[in-house]
This record gives sequence, C-alpha cells and structure tokens, in this order.
Amino acid sequence: MPASKALEFYRAKRDFSKTSEPSGAKTTRVTAKPENLRFVVQKHAARRLHYDLRLELDGVLKSWAVTKGPSLVAGDKRLAVHVEDHPLEYGDFEGVIPQGEYGAGSVMLWDRGRWIPIGDPRKGYARGHLKFSLRGDKIGGDWALVRMRPKMGERIDNWLLIKAADDAARDKNEPDILEEKQDSILTGKPIEKIADDPSARRWTRGEPIKSSDTFTPRQRARAPLASGKATGFRQEPASKTALEPLRIRFPKAARSARIGGFVAPCLAAATATPPAGTRFVHEVKFDGYRLQAVLQKGQAVIKTRRGLDWTAKFPSLASAVAELPIKSAVFDGEAVVEDRGGIADFAALQEAIKAGRNGAITFYLFDLLHLNGHDLKSLPLLRRKEILERVVSTAPPGGPLRYSAHFFSRGYELLQHVCRLGGEGIVSKRTDKPYRPGRNGDWLKAKCTNRQEFVVIGYVPSSSTPKAIGSLVLGYYENGKLLHAGRAGSGYNLQTARDLFAALEKARIDDTAAEGPLPAEARHNVRWVAPSLVAEVEFRGWTAANMLRQAAFKGLREDKAASEIVREAAPPERQPQAKQPPKPNVRLTHPDRLLWPRAGFTKGALADYYASIWNFIAPNIVGRPLALLRCPAGIDNGCFFQRHHWEGADPNILEIDDPEEDKPLIGIANLDGLIALVQASAVEIHPWGSKAKALNKPDRLIFDLDPGPQIDWNHLVAAALEVRASLARDKLESFVKTSGGKGLHVVAPVAPRATWEEAKDYCRAVADAMAGANPDRVTATMAKRERSGRIFVDYLRNGRGSTAAAAYSTRARPEASISMPVEWSELDTIGSADHFTLFNYSRRLGDLGSDPWHGMDELKQQLPGKKSRASRILK
Repeated sequence: MPASKALEFYRAKRDFSKTSEPSGAKTTRVTAKPENLRFVVQKHAARRLHYDLRLELDGVLKSWAVTKGPSLVAGDKRLAVHVEDHPLEYGDFEGVIPQGEYGAGSVMLWDRGRWIPIGDPRKGYARGHLKFSLRGDKIGGDWALVRMRPKMGERIDNWLLIKAADDAARDKNEPDILEEKQDSILTGKPIEKIADDPSARRWTRGEPIKSSDTFTPRQRARAPLASGKATGFRQEPASKTALEPLRIRFPKAARSARIGGFVAPCLAAATATPPAGTRFVHEVKFDGYRLQAVLQKGQAVIKTRRGLDWTAKFPSLASAVAELPIKSAVFDGEAVVEDRGGIADFAALQEAIKAGRNGAITFYLFDLLHLNGHDLKSLPLLRRKEILERVVSTAPPGGPLRYSAHFFSRGYELLQHVCRLGGEGIVSKRTDKPYRPGRNGDWLKAKCTNRQEFVVIGYVPSSSTPKAIGSLVLGYYENGKLLHAGRAGSGYNLQTARDLFAALEKARIDDTAAEGPLPAEARHNVRWVAPSLVAEVEFRGWTAANMLRQAAFKGLREDKAASEIVREAAPPERQPQAKQPPKPNVRLTHPDRLLWPRAGFTKGALADYYASIWNFIAPNIVGRPLALLRCPAGIDNGCFFQRHHWEGADPNILEIDDPEEDKPLIGIANLDGLIALVQASAVEIHPWGSKAKALNKPDRLIFDLDPGPQIDWNHLVAAALEVRASLARDKLESFVKTSGGKGLHVVAPVAPRATWEEAKDYCRAVADAMAGANPDRVTATMAKRERSGRIFVDYLRNGRGSTAAAAYSTRARPEASISMPVEWSELDTIGSADHFTLFNYSRRLGDLGSDPWHGMDELKQQLPGKKSRASRILK
C-alpha cells in the first residue's frame, strides 16, 4: 500500500491547523534496506502515560501503544495496542499535542535506532508474528510482536511485545530500564519538562503554551474529547483556568436536557430467526448483567435494569466511566467476565463480584442515551453508536470499557458463527429507530440455545452432599398464574449448592405455590419455597408435558423480579441432527454427585451430554479398546486409570480379549454402554488407534501437539497446519480437534494394513522433520528439558496400547473442558485448547450442522511406504 494511502486514517484523526504533528505530506522514502530500517519509542503522557513503539516499514511507521512500556526481562509480555500508521517524520517529533486534539499531551523521544527483521517482515506482520532485533540507545536484542486473537465483537487490535532471552535481556531483579533511563534522548529532559522547552513543537494558535498550561493526570482524565468529522464534534479552545467538557454541535433532535430519573431499558424481543435486510445491524449478545452507567458532576453510578444502585458491586466500572473526558452521560451496556476464548460466562461474573475481583470484569457499552447536557434518545441508533464509539475510544487500552461493535452482515451468518464458538446469541437492532423502553420490536434477540430466567419454587436436597441442593424446582408466570417448569439438576458448584440450600431452607412453605400438574417423579423429595428468587437456566428443550429437558443452573438473577418471569420463545432447530439418539436404559445412582465440583457438573449432566452427542461420538469409541480415567468422588479426589475390564462392571461394558494381556480390555457397543461408563464415573475416555477386530493394525494416526510454557495459540495452530501439510504431501487427509487441555490433536485415518511399528516410524519421521526444520519452535523429544518454549510433537501415541482422549470426550479439568473436533478454518477463532466445555457445547452443536469429522472412516488412505521419511515429507 502506498504511504499516502496508509496515512489516510492518521490524517483523518488530526487537525493540522491545531497540532504541529507532521502530516506526512513530505514522505518520499518508500522502502529502505533491512539494515537501515528505523525504529523509535516515544514516551507519551496522554490521558494515560504509555510508550509508542514505531517500526519503519513500507514508507510509514507501523505503530503500537505499549501500555506499560517495553520490558527487558525475557518472556515478559506487554500489551501493545496496534494503532494507525504514522509518517516517517513522526520519528523526530517531540513536543506537545494540544488539549482537544487526538492524543493530547506531551510526547518525548525516549529511544531510537535501527531495527532488523528476523525473516520476512511483511509476512510476519501479516500473520501476526513479527520477530526483529533492535539496536537503540536504551534497548536492544531480539524481540517479538505477537497478535492476540480478538475477543468476540471486539475491534481493538491487541498484540504482545515480548523480549527474547539473549545477552540484552535482564533478570527480574535488575533495574527496570523505564525507571533507570527516563529522560529524552534528544534533550535529556524528563517528560514533565517538555512543555517548558521553547524549541519543542506545539500548537500555538498565536500564543505560546506555558508550563502552567500542562495538566495533572486527574485533569487530563477530564479533558475534552478529540474532535472528529464523523460525529459533528466542534472543539472549543481549552481554557487556561479550567477544563470544560466537550461541546458538540448536536442535531435538533438531540434536545438540551438534564439527566432525569432512571431510564427504563429498551428490551430485545425473542425471535426464532434474525431479521434480514439493511434496516438492521447485529451485535453479539452478552451473557452478563445489563447495566446503566450514569455520569454526573464527576461521579458515576451503576444501575441495574430495574434501577437498583449497584455501584458498590462494580466500583471499577464506575471509576472507569468517571474518568472519561466528558461532563455527563448515560450509557447502556452489559458487564461480563470472559474466558480465554472471549466467551462471556455468567457464573464467572457472579464469582468475580462475590470475590471482589473487579479487574476481571469488562463493561461492553452498546448505547448512549445522554451526553453533555443533551438527550440522545431521539436520535437513530447508528447516530447514537457513532458518538458512543468516539467516547469509548478515549478510554485507556486494557481498561474495563469496551465498545460493542455492530455488523452489517447477514444476521443468520453471524448467529451461526457465534453459536459455533459457544456464544449465547446475537441482538439485531433497527438502525433508524430512537431509544424506546420496553419490548417494542426495535431490538430482537436470537439465541443459540434455550436459555431464560425461571422462578425458584422448590429444591431437592443432594443425595451425596449434606446441606446442599441437588436440583432446583422451577416455574414461570402465564396470564398471572405461576406454572411448573420442572427441575434444573446441574450447574451448581459445591459452594453454590450449599449457599442455595442455606437460603432456601429459610424460605420453605408447606406446598407448591405453582398451579397445574406436576409429574410424580418431579415431585419426589421436593421441599417447596416461597417464589421470590429468580434463576437463569440453560436447557435443551421442553418435554411433551411442558417440563424442562436437560436444564442447567447458570446463576441467580438479583436484577430481575420474579413477577416478570414468563416463558420465552424457543430458538429454532437451525441444524437438527440427522439421527435422534436412542434413549438410554441404564439407571444412574446419585446423578447429582458432583464430578466437576468447581464447574458444577454432575454425573447426571455428563450422561445428558453423552446422550445428546451420541451420534457424533459413537464412531470414535464403539468397537475399540478403551482406557478410562475414573473419578468416583469427583476430579479433585482419587482419580485412577482403568485399562482392563473389572469385576462387577455393568453388563453393557464389554470385554475385549487381547492375546498379549492377562485380563480383557474394555469396550462398548451402544449408548447404554457409554452411560454405563458414566455410572462408573469415567470422566475421560481414551480409545486405541485400532479396532477390537484388528488390534495389531492401526486405522488412525495421531499427532499430539503439546505446547511448552510461553507458547501462544498462533504458534500452536501453525504447528498443526504444518502437520497437515506434511501429511497432505503423502496424500493423507487429516482432521483436527482440541485436546481439551493445552494442545491440539491432528488425526489421519488409514486403512488397517500397516503394523504399529510401521505407523510409529512414519509418524516419528514427520515429527523429526518438523523439529529439524524449526528447532527453535518444535521438538520431537519427550524430555521436559527439551520442551521449554517449544511444541512437542508427540508421535508416541501411535504405539500398541497407546491412547489419546477421544473426540468429544470430557476431560478431568476444573472447567469441564471437552476434546472437540473442529474444522481447520475454525482454529484461528477458538483461541485455546480448552475453549469448549460442558458449559457451551450445546450452543455449538445447535448450529454445527454436521460432525467436522463426518466421513473420516470412509476415506481409503494408505500409510506411505518405508521410503517416505522426513526428506520426502518436508521438501
């Protein structure tokens, strides 16, 4: 891209009649030799002090805002937010950007010198993994910039700046380079004195800026917003005595008004299918607390959707809103806690609030109702969001405030994408409508699975844990009557089960407060309570008797009243499974026993999961010898591996004779056999790579990619793609799945003709070739000392009796993760090997359509002959 084109965004954000920053109009240098590329680090006292790293490439300075500055400690990861390209002349800029302009504050040249790319810099930059060496006055050695996978709906381009372990690196106990060398390399002055330097470049507008015009961090936090044509902002000159809030040339529809009382929220009506057409935009639906943030006189108040003051629950959010450079505002948004894959987790949000971990909470802002003395509710949605985005852009990178991006793409496609990643759904909004309270059809929500609030009308005590609940009995209102809805028997961790028991015992009543029939099984052992609490529940559907099916508790909703809970419209069966699974006949004892105490999933929940995905998991475990990880008392207590059939096993657990073993192996033939394994508390299932009828002839090759410390997801995905390419050169199609732990599994089906030794030799050749080509990134050696900072390509899974976690098997990990098959194209959007769990699997399967491994065993692939070795695989 020409430098002039690359700088369009840079120029659009600045008024060069007000700021003396270079416009880039004189940029003529398009390319430079690798040994002559320049870099600069500028210390920037904007609203938040940070350091800007700029690398010359293709006639511009590629730029990142490093929030905490570079660290010379090897392995330290510093957040680096990718910002717009800057002109080459910016590498000489030191001065003051005036208040009211983008990036207002002092800019100091902290370091500069040459940077030397390691490898092709354009390819590294494009794929999000740029390696380079710095030769500066203050910092040097090898570094890496690694792009982080964006969270769902997020537009911020976050990278990590990482120092390599070399002679230029420092120990953690050595002085911090940022503290040791604080001053300008140009003038030797600290950043606080930049404004006093008469030679410093600054906006003068006819009169010089004096040192008395510099601002404290608190003043800077209240400084006016940057101006911008897109929102019609009109920036007034900054006062020398006090900073005035932003003044806006508001359209007539935005009348002047003070912030009044609580604004009832606009609510999304349920819809089976997202609307089509250009009148709607679509946003990711968040799984958290709907909140309203009200800013007045420097103080922010956080309110619930019913107007309750929850500022004390969200002090970090209130503080972040109060520090925005505006006078007054009313924001509409949602507080969430996200997992590493960017999926919001309501239970994790409640735990964060309870533990006071405010740093884990993110506040997504999706509407702006009032700003600086003007009521914006009458403006159309896109106009409100346009202004909102500019306001949120002034929040510091890495803080809790986020702008909720919208998409003009077809809503159905976005919904499919969100569901396959395990998200909750999307909200579609009319672009031309004002903000109107209530469910008026302006906003529509389409969910990935059945999920809604229910009234708690009773509970069943746990059969395995004293003074804890085993399930909740639920209801909902219809035409003023409270009706039964059945039970939710999973989703309670141990502490939650005990807390609910203590709270509900105090609310017990003699009989149910609900009307209508309730099956005898649903009434068994129920203790009824007054209908005051509201629980959020995710479930698989409704039975013919209008009872919930496979319901899981997600948390209590203190922000909603029991009287407003009604039955919502169900999402569509967008991609129904080709075959409905049979109903198992095996009875579980103690179905409420917690197998994953911290995640809150029980033996009954595990059985429900396997029943729902039976058609997918069956080809991976039926007719194969199995090794099990059994955890009778839960994953935290006394788990053990079971390789052989045992006395007293359920008759549905079959014996497989192995001539090389004294005891028979374990096998199953149908869903009853799988549920029998659940009854035996098998939380992991590990099949052989061969079938029982041909124990010595493997029919699947498996490569277990096990990342060492400090290996990011992008590196792991790249290694998996290398394995795929290697196999493809030998005409072997391969498939991939998450391990449910740290790594990825690449699997290739082959005809059962070769021996185990031949299969292992071939896989070892692939692994050795990868390690030889990338010794700094990959190892084929099992020794732990060789695996630090590398990916171990484990080919040893291809031996007789060796196993790996089955596709769709759960794992004995605190978050109840699943080893999930995925499409190759999905790897970039997942973000971690434990992304899929018992918490989010149902959302994915609802839109999966077909098993990503469908047809694997129908491929007639041959294991290459003995001549196929590393030289042939990785030419």
